[in-house]
Amino acid sequence: MEYKAQSGIQITQAEADKRVQLAVELFKQGYNCSQSVVAAFADLYGFNRNQALRMSASFGAGIGRMRQTCGAACGMFMLAGLDCGAREGSDREGKSHNYAVVQQLAQKFKQSNGRCHSIICAELLGLQQVSYSPEASARTSDYYKKRPCTEMIRTAAHIFANYLLQAEFE
Repeated sequence: MEYKAQSGIQITQAEADKRVQLAVELFKQGYNCSQSVVAAFADLYGFNRNQALRMSASFGAGIGRMRQTCGAACGMFMLAGLDCGAREGSDREGKSHNYAVVQQLAQKFKQSNGRCHSIICAELLGLQQVSYSPEASARTSDYYKKRPCTEMIRTAAHIFANYLLQAEFE
């Protein structure tokens, strides 16, 4: 079953394309993967860029650079919460709907990355061993060449844009 955006937010294909490109540009400006995805769409939900960057800051590099769930996917899930997250603690139906949307988005993300069909940062990076260092990586040309992060950001932003467009992900 395909779930549709609940917020009533409507964007055009041209706007969707611009937001996907913005997410990639933000990453290339030095923002982390989660920040890049969230900041490209958060204004649609009433958040300014500074708020978007702050609320998503901890989810980069697989959540706090622990290489767990991909930050781009986390950003996409945060946006799903803004779109259809339950607002009442007792709203089991709303929670279930949001969880179904997140699972659908995760499945589309897994299917779209040919590397390993995963949402785990370490697996997407091909890391055999994870070192837990809080030090952010320097953004050099080598950094961008050896990592699939730019493509993961493009993918997450594209999937979320298609969710808003109520389109099937291709």
